Amino acid sequence: MSEQLAKELQLEEENAAFPEVVAAAEGPFITGENIDTSSDLMLAQMLQMEFDREYDAQLRREERKINGDSKVSISFENYRKVHPYDSDSSEDEVDWQDTRHDPYRADKPTTTPRRGFIGKGKDITTKHDEVVCGRKNTARMENFAPEFQVGDGIGMDLKLSNQVFNALKQHAYSEERRSARLHEKKEHSTAEKAVDPKTRLLLYKMVNSGMLETITGCISTGKESVVFHAYGGNATEDKVIPPECAIKVFKTTLNEFKNRDKYIKDDYRFKDRFSKLNPRKIIRMWAEKEMHNLTRMQNAGIPCPQVVILKKHVLVMSFIGQDQVPAPKLKDVTLSSEDMKKAYYQILNMMQQLYKECNLVHADLSEYNMLWHDGKVWLIDVSQSVEPTHPHGLEFLFRDCRNVSQFFQKGGVTEALNERELFNAVSGLNITADNEVDFQAEIEALEKMNEDHVQNHGKKLSTFSSDGDPPIYDE
Repeated sequence: MSEQLAKELQLEEENAAFPEVVAAAEGPFITGENIDTSSDLMLAQMLQMEFDREYDAQLRREERKINGDSKVSISFENYRKVHPYDSDSSEDEVDWQDTRHDPYRADKPTTTPRRGFIGKGKDITTKHDEVVCGRKNTARMENFAPEFQVGDGIGMDLKLSNQVFNALKQHAYSEERRSARLHEKKEHSTAEKAVDPKTRLLLYKMVNSGMLETITGCISTGKESVVFHAYGGNATEDKVIPPECAIKVFKTTLNEFKNRDKYIKDDYRFKDRFSKLNPRKIIRMWAEKEMHNLTRMQNAGIPCPQVVILKKHVLVMSFIGQDQVPAPKLKDVTLSSEDMKKAYYQILNMMQQLYKECNLVHADLSEYNMLWHDGKVWLIDVSQSVEPTHPHGLEFLFRDCRNVSQFFQKGGVTEALNERELFNAVSGLNITADNEVDFQAEIEALEKMNEDHVQNHGKKLSTFSSDGDPPIYDE
């Protein structure tokens, strides 16, 4: 008895929820006296139409059940089978697309009088009314960039204050500019441990040509460049490819090159080609500068990476290390007292060779740019190296001497000279100043003399007076 009562209650609930089910079932299956039923195709089409109508009626009942009295409603219009002109539904069931209402526009066009307000007395409404301005601001959001998602306010009476609208407008413009900058940066610049499409194409060409066998990964990152490890490929007639190579990709973001132009704009080798109007060419020139400096050092016998090839801002060199493991920097390696002393005298000799034979000043010499490999010191990162006749060449040399002297004095090398003695030993100049201030003043005076000579004669000739060649220090 209880089961039968439950079934009756369930049937009553279904009849109350779906009152049209009985009406649809009691109606005639097919109506019309003049319908031709002799064709099977016509019967099939009529049956399909009747099924589609029942299916659409079921969808409308589901809509009413789900939506109820809610202000926010959903529609199954896209799932209906019968087109509006085929439907025999009642007059109140019309296509929603024909009655789509835009809440941001008035049903009837209203004109704003020239006096700027509407109504009289307490019912007066001006153009600065909060509700009117709020609706106008909401409508203006449609003018934002397509990338800025403002949402769909159809059916909602949204009102945005001027403060909120102005903040959204400014944020939309900022996001649009930021998106353009990010796209430009991604397409035309190298990022941390990554390369842009043009650089990637250069690397692919090197591998496809057989110059490089494979590129294994990143081994070092710096302010100006990213260094990758690669295995060398087949050697050519005029070029020997080392078994392991280091690929130095100079970053093209220009974040670190803005304050580095002083190393290249006054270098007579590149002065005529220097231009602030083409940043990419400046970076290529920076890579070319390192290639020429490494070639000079290699010809003088100074331990440094061997240049393999230069392609735009990608410099391929020999790898200082073994089995993909780069040689440690001098600051990271722990040396005995004998090796530390040996390294000091080797660096001193290399600085003298660099100054006299290569006619160069490293300009960034420190324990961070010196590697320890096979029991000796190797110099790297010479892209900023300049000639002694550079307007700031002697200042750079004195800074290098200070870095080297402080490092080895802290390392326990008692024979290490101070920065002033090391400067005179490397340059061969005899500056006898008692303190560092006077010493630097004499250095600036020498640079000024050289700069005046260049302006008067147009030649890069050293006017520094020295007492012969500098002494060669040995253990």
